[in-house]
Amino acid sequence: MLPTQFANVTVVAKANVYFDGKVVSHTVLFPDASKKTLGVVYPGSFHFKTQAPERMEIVAGDCLVTLDGQTDTEEYVASQHFEVPGNSGFTIEVKKGLCEYICSLL
Repeated sequence: MLPTQFANVTVVAKANVYFDGKVVSHTVLFPDASKKTLGVVYPGSFHFKTQAPERMEIVAGDCLVTLDGQTDTEEYVASQHFEVPGNSGFTIEVKKGLCEYICSLL
């Protein structure tokens, strides 16, 4: 089960805004120096590059994901996750509604 809240964290108020506001997230900093982003993806198809490995947990809604270097597209729904290698990327597509996520930098 995905967490519904985080305790003892710092939230960066300035939003991370991508693709003219169609993907928006906020950074959450943890006492152990780890970091996550919490965000929403509006309908559309968007490609992201990664530096560090990432784990994307879907909180609400659904999306289609294609990892760089792969031809298969997988559907992810609430409570599912996918991982993206470092120095790679992925395309995320939302057909309708919003897709809410938690991105953990691994």
